[in-house]
Amino acid sequence: MADISTCPPLTRASVVAAHDIIRPFVHRTPVLTNRTLDSIASTPQKLETPQDSSSTAPAPAPANPTFRLWFKCENLQRIGAFKARGAFHAVERLKMEPGWEEAGGFAKGVVTHSSGNHAQALALAAKTAGMPAHIVMPKISAPPKVAATRGYGANVIFSGSTAVEREAVAADVIAKTGARLVPPYDHPDIILGQGTVGLELQEQVAEAKANAPTSVAGGVSPTGLLYAPTTRTSDETSDAAAASPALDAIVAPCGGGGLLSGIVLSAQGTGVRVFGAEPQLDGADDCRRGLAQGKRIEAVSTLTIADGLRTPVGVYNFKILSGEQGVDGVYSVTEDEIKAALRLLLERLKVVVEPSSAVPLAVILFNEEFRRRVEEEAGPKGWDVGVVLSGGNISLEAFGKLFAE
Repeated sequence: MADISTCPPLTRASVVAAHDIIRPFVHRTPVLTNRTLDSIASTPQKLETPQDSSSTAPAPAPANPTFRLWFKCENLQRIGAFKARGAFHAVERLKMEPGWEEAGGFAKGVVTHSSGNHAQALALAAKTAGMPAHIVMPKISAPPKVAATRGYGANVIFSGSTAVEREAVAADVIAKTGARLVPPYDHPDIILGQGTVGLELQEQVAEAKANAPTSVAGGVSPTGLLYAPTTRTSDETSDAAAASPALDAIVAPCGGGGLLSGIVLSAQGTGVRVFGAEPQLDGADDCRRGLAQGKRIEAVSTLTIADGLRTPVGVYNFKILSGEQGVDGVYSVTEDEIKAALRLLLERLKVVVEPSSAVPLAVILFNEEFRRRVEEEAGPKGWDVGVVLSGGNISLEAFGKLFAE
């Protein structure tokens, strides 16, 4: 990575600058709407919590919020996930570091450890820049992700599945090659690159509403909108989104926290609330628990189907999320709820995403605490909510196994 001392400040303005840097290398992915999913999300859910048979108090009524959902399709990003943004930003920033090229940086290349999406992203960014990439991947990584990483010309080295095991192998590679580490999420350059997701989403919804028929409530297309991106300068992007926010909130998945913390930065000063979504299984909700305890949880061991969210939140990421202008809340969901949301995204939105991408919609649909909060804070007007579909790297076989029973 570029030396920390050379990194720009962690602000919205720096996210805008990052967007300028990566613009030639990434897609400005579309935003989708779907009236059926809006209706389902805005319908009270049946509460499964068992009632105390000795209690005479009536069961609480389910929350009844109103949602207008805007899906940011990073499953259509290069390498199939948002991770391309952070990887390209990190590599381009590294090339700007004084003395890096003179010290043989291009020949030594870069190294990282990743379960798949960051692996592919860094492999592509390194190939584009003309340098080698050494990628440490857990042995349990999905075969399509391993194949794709190798397809971009990377040298893949396998390791154990825990963060400690992966980091140890990466350290050995660095000692042997002199390659520069590009961590998957815990670095300012990665965070700023990922934050461009939030920047684009805010701008795209504002433009879509401005161009929608005035008779359509909330500016949502009656047919379900596929937003065709336009070209703007970074100053226009920043000013348009910050001056008149069209979104009330953004919900994004949280693993290491690079995406979520970057989106928090992208929303600074806009009035847009940002929420995180995590799986519950085996303590995968470490961000939610860490924020409640006021202390970052350093280790996670879970085999949630949302394999991209199995890592603990990074140090820089947690500082942003727990800061004064940090995340507005983090909520968690069960494995069955993730699968139900995944099915809806396929059947109703007609998009194929990996399980990690379905976690934000699962929170919107099933987390009663979140739904109650929206009902109380939004009132009858409801909220326009951006939903980040973080990636689509899943094989047909793996997708089928999720719904085999």
